[in-house]
Amino acid sequence: YLDARIATETQNRLGADIIMCFDECTPWPCPQRHLEKAVERTIRWAEQCKAAHANGRQMLFGIVQGGVDKALRSRCAAALVLMDFDGYAIGGLSVGEGHDLMTATVRHTAALLPENKPRYLMGVGTPANLLEGIERGVDMFDCVMPTRNGRNGMLFTKNGVMNMRNKKWATDFSPIEEDGAADVDRQYTRAYLRHLFIADELLALQIASIHNLAFYTWLMREARQHILNGDYSTWKPAMLQSLSQRL
Repeated sequence: YLDARIATETQNRLGADIIMCFDECTPWPCPQRHLEKAVERTIRWAEQCKAAHANGRQMLFGIVQGGVDKALRSRCAAALVLMDFDGYAIGGLSVGEGHDLMTATVRHTAALLPENKPRYLMGVGTPANLLEGIERGVDMFDCVMPTRNGRNGMLFTKNGVMNMRNKKWATDFSPIEEDGAADVDRQYTRAYLRHLFIADELLALQIASIHNLAFYTWLMREARQHILNGDYSTWKPAMLQSLSQRL
């Protein structure tokens, strides 16, 4: 009990705009009994966090757990919705279950959560994951992928993925991405960025991280605009096809 309460009280003092309930994120694969106990514990902790929450300027989100078991996801979601949180997160995915199981679980779980409350998919993911999640009703995401992959030389672009360590970029003096969303895309060439990676210069990590973060922001703006335009379902497949290319 003290752990859940202290976790909430600590977040209250930190003052973040959105804080999260204590939960148990299970590994993949996970024995059924362990999964069931984790859901029970997550629900119990959510009750304790809700009771301990004492900062009205912060939004408190409950976290739906249950692995890829739809019955457990339904049970956890129903219990959290009754507690009336400010928003709801879908946790415990992107831990090795694979794209198809993750997508099916997100589709099932998001439909159980209130449409008038934010729905947040935790720890996901690739640009394709984000577009699939949006189509299933997810509003918010978080992931280390833009910066982690960027630091390893992987750039996400509108036309696919670029591995900046590849020799093919050594004499390519075109901009990183001519119509990219970040200033660095036009300030530096592909050859120069590759040189920085090969030379283990920290500037390479910074440029790649800035590029990827700007790209993700651009992609979310585009998705929002196509939702407003009413053509998201036709725009998404074409965008996914473009994103899947290896440059």
